[in-house]
Amino acid sequence: MAAVVAVTFSGRRASSVEPTAPVTDRSPVDVVLTPDEQYFVTANQTSGTVSLVHCESGDIKAELACGRKPTALAMSSDGRRVLVTASHSGELFVFDRDGSKLNAAGSVYLGFEPHGVAISANGSTAYVALSTSHRIAVVDLKTLEVSAHIEVGQWPRYLALSPDGSRLAVGVNGDLGVTVVDTASRKALYTEEFAAINMGHMQVSRDGKHVYFPWMVYRHNPITRNNIQLGWVLASRIARVKLDGKARREAISLDPRGEAISDPHGMALSPDETWMACSSSGTHELLVYKMPGLPFQDYGGPGDHIDADLLKDKARFYRIPLGGRPMAVRFAKDGRHVYVANHLNNSVQVVDIRDRKIARTYDLGGSKEPSLARRGEAIFYDAKRSLDQWYSCHSCHYEGHTNAVTMDTRNDGRFGNFKSVLSLRHGDRTGPWFWHGWQKDLNAGLKKSMTESMLGPEPKTEDVEALAAFIKTLEPPPNSNRHRDGAMSDAARRGEQVFRGDKAACSRCHSGPYFTDGKIHDVATGDRGDAYDGYNPPSLRNVYDRVRFLHDGRARSLEELLKGPHDPNKVVGNGALTPAELSDLLAYLKEI
Repeated sequence: MAAVVAVTFSGRRASSVEPTAPVTDRSPVDVVLTPDEQYFVTANQTSGTVSLVHCESGDIKAELACGRKPTALAMSSDGRRVLVTASHSGELFVFDRDGSKLNAAGSVYLGFEPHGVAISANGSTAYVALSTSHRIAVVDLKTLEVSAHIEVGQWPRYLALSPDGSRLAVGVNGDLGVTVVDTASRKALYTEEFAAINMGHMQVSRDGKHVYFPWMVYRHNPITRNNIQLGWVLASRIARVKLDGKARREAISLDPRGEAISDPHGMALSPDETWMACSSSGTHELLVYKMPGLPFQDYGGPGDHIDADLLKDKARFYRIPLGGRPMAVRFAKDGRHVYVANHLNNSVQVVDIRDRKIARTYDLGGSKEPSLARRGEAIFYDAKRSLDQWYSCHSCHYEGHTNAVTMDTRNDGRFGNFKSVLSLRHGDRTGPWFWHGWQKDLNAGLKKSMTESMLGPEPKTEDVEALAAFIKTLEPPPNSNRHRDGAMSDAARRGEQVFRGDKAACSRCHSGPYFTDGKIHDVATGDRGDAYDGYNPPSLRNVYDRVRFLHDGRARSLEELLKGPHDPNKVVGNGALTPAELSDLLAYLKEI
C-alpha cells in the first residue's frame, strides 16, 4: 500500500508533505472508475483524502489530501482529471491523473458546503452544488475561476448533467423537488416539487430525457406503529423527472411490508439501461431492478409499498446484503459488476449482480477497532434500529443536521402538533433537549428517540453511550457568509449591537457561545394544547443554514421570522426596528 500523502494548498498550487497523524478511517462516500477500468478513485470523508486504486492488484497507488469532509467526485471523459468537493473546506479540489499517478492541480474556494459535482463532456466546465447558498457554481477548469452562479432553490446537494450537456438536473432538498437548468443560458427552467427529502445521487438516461434518483417521503402523519407499517410516516422511493419539459414526476415505491428500505442514496443505470442499482445505506444493501417495465407512476402513485408483482418476480427485483453503510454505486462496462463505496466498512465492494454476491472487497485502510464515536455513527445510520427498518436517525437529522419538513414525534407530549427537526450540531452542548426543553439528560433523550420516535428495540446502555459520543462529534462547517479569515462584515458588526441591545434584546434568550441560555421562555408563539409551556431557544450557530424557523416551521426565512411572528417588538415590546437596524440584524444572524 502506498503511503498517505497530505497536501497543503496555497492558492492554486500545492505542496506535499509526509503525514504525522495516526491512521484514521477513510469512510469512502463516492467512487468513479477510469474509462479503461484499470483504476478507480474514491473520496474518503473521514480522512479527507482521495485515493487512486489499481483494480487488478488492489494497490493504492496514491492518496492525497482533499480538504475537510469530501462529498462527491467527478472524472473527465478521458479519465485524466478528477474533481472532488469538500463541504467543510468549501472547496473544489482538482487532480490530474496520468496512469497510476495522481497529482494535485489546485483548488477553487467556493464556500457554502459544496456537495455534488458534474463535469462537461469536453472537460472545460464543472458544475458544483453549493448547498447553503442555494446556487450552482460554474467553474472554468482551465483558469480555475468561478465564471457564474445559477440560482436553483434551497439545499441543492446532488446533480447530473445530460449526455449532450444541455440540461442539468439538481435535487433541491429544501424545496422538496428537482430543478432543471438550461446550461446554455445558465437559467433554471422549472422546479418539479413532490415532497422529496434526502434525495440521493442522480443519473440521466442515455437519451437525455429523464433523470433518475432515490429519495424519501414524509407523509405528515403521527408516529404510531400502524402508521409506520402502512408506510404513512417515512418511506423510500425512486423517481424520474423529465428534462425536456415540466411534467409530474414518476416514481416507484421501494418498501416491502415488514422489511422496508431506508435511506436510499447511490444510483446507477447499467450501460445498456437493462439494470438499475441503488444503495440502501440504512439497511446496508444493494437494490437491483430490471428496468424494462418498472411500474413508474405519476399522479395517484406509486402506492405505499413496493408493487406486488415486482416484489414477487425475483428476476426483476432483489436485494444483496453488503453490511456497513453503502453509498455511491457505479456500474462497470460489462453491466454485471457494480462498484460500491462503503462508508462504514472503509472499503470499495465489487458486487456481481448476476451471481448476487460480493465478488471482491478493496480495503482502503482504517482503524482496526472502531472508536466509541464510530460505533455510535453506525447506530445513527442504522435503520434496523427502527420498527421494520423504515428509517434511521439520519433520515430525519440529515448528516446530523435538520431537514425541510415539520414532523410529529412523541417527544412533545401529544400527537398533532408538528415541529421542525432540531439540528444535532453541538447537540451535546445545547441542552436541555427537545423543543420544550423538558429533557435534562442527553442519553435519556437519545434512548427515548430510539424507542418512541423510531419504535425500535430497547438499546443497550453502551449503545446509547456510543450514540452520544457520535453526537459530540457533530460540528457545523465554517460560516461562508463571513470573510475567509473569519472576520464579520461591517453590517454584521453593527447587527451584533442590535442583537445585544435593549431594543431587540435577542441576547436575553440567545446567549453564550451557542446562542441559547438553556432556559424555558414563552414568547407568545406557542400552540394551543401544548403539553408543555414555553420553549428552549435553539442554538443560532449557522442559523442561515435552515429553511424553516420557529418550533412549527411557520417562517420560511429569517426576514419573514423577524418581520412576523418573532418580531423583536412583539417579543420584548421596546419599539420597532428601523429598516437599517433590521438589515444589520439579519446580516449578523447570517454570519453567526
